[in-house]
Amino acid sequence: MTSTFDLTHLDRFAGTSTSIRRPREFAHFSYDDTHTLKPLSAESLSYYYPPVFGAPGVEEHRPDLSAGFKNFRQRDDSVDEHLDGLLDTLQAYEEALLVKMEGGEDEVEVANVRVKADVVTWRGMMTKILTVAFDDFSDFEMNATCFQGTIPQAYTGVKLHRRKSGLQGGPATVTELATTASRGSLAGNDAVLGSVQPPLPCLLPVPMLTVTSPGYKFECISTLQAPWANTTRADIESRETLIVSNNPQYCSMVRTGIGATSLILAGEVDCVLVEKPERPDQPIPWIELKTSAEPGNLSNLREAVKYERKLLRYWAQSFLLGVPKIMVGYRTPDGFLTRIAELETQRIPAQVKRGAHTWDGNLCINLTAAFLEFLTQTVVGSGVWRIRRWKNWRMIEVFKTEEVVMENILKQSFRTHREKLRGLEIAAALAK
Repeated sequence: MTSTFDLTHLDRFAGTSTSIRRPREFAHFSYDDTHTLKPLSAESLSYYYPPVFGAPGVEEHRPDLSAGFKNFRQRDDSVDEHLDGLLDTLQAYEEALLVKMEGGEDEVEVANVRVKADVVTWRGMMTKILTVAFDDFSDFEMNATCFQGTIPQAYTGVKLHRRKSGLQGGPATVTELATTASRGSLAGNDAVLGSVQPPLPCLLPVPMLTVTSPGYKFECISTLQAPWANTTRADIESRETLIVSNNPQYCSMVRTGIGATSLILAGEVDCVLVEKPERPDQPIPWIELKTSAEPGNLSNLREAVKYERKLLRYWAQSFLLGVPKIMVGYRTPDGFLTRIAELETQRIPAQVKRGAHTWDGNLCINLTAAFLEFLTQTVVGSGVWRIRRWKNWRMIEVFKTEEVVMENILKQSFRTHREKLRGLEIAAALAK
């Protein structure tokens, strides 16, 4: 049986936005220069410091965002990383809490060791849901698997699988998502969702390095590997000559919520302004870095629509992780940086409303809240579901495809770890 989430009557999602919990980081992880995962490590955290150009008294110079890419160090995208980074870090975080509890720290109880939420996912996948109402060019396909359904909290994980290209299509991009469903009952079910983007038309070439290289170069010349006070002038001025690599990454894991659904999201953040605050309850001044060609004449409706589509992606990505500012490096057609514009994430929806009004932030949030409730109510019990939305479709389909669990979505080590925690919780409850 197929269940569908209707995208035709969007007016039912209009109006005042649903409640939102401010994202708060509770854990993080890094990938180092070799793209080796390091849970709970801030090794790859970067600090924002803009490139110096166009300043009074400085010889005119425009950084070349296409320079140096013959030495570009690109990570191996053929390796399917699944949910490993997210789950390994979540496990490390919970194990650290368990050590504190076993050490007798009063504030840690076994019932609070396992991180509970309705949805645990990569930020990239939630971005697709948040923008689906106004993005007719996007499509996605997810798999959902439920397992171990006798715990107080229902856990749902979502993961994107790489699909090999065949005669009917070209290569597909890969992202990942995990969701955790929890409705507070004594009987629950653990589920895993996986997502695959449909293949591109076979005549469409794979994007070349030059498509994405300006963004990596802009990030390289806009960040430092240590706070400004601990960085030498030579390090600041030599950034344009550094070899660009997309192996290092700093990923933030946050608790947040949209409507009735609580979430844990994980995603890469580009850099922080000055430093992260010491208190975990304080907002972190993250900076998202983007590059773009100079926008056309925004009084022209076509150019305004094109520009606001970019703003939709900028806003959604930053909104979900609580990134307050976006720095956009505008470039010439041949790749030279011309200026940097600062956007405040929270003000982007109002900016669009004053412009061509091609999308509505409140509607996006309301729709996402409704879809998450629909998802956690639909994906229950054992088996595998497909969650699918094709380009230009005005619906999201959810239908069962198999009756068995997809064992490769959640690592065995993570499942074993969660079973241990569940056993400890049961033992503690029986001891009361």
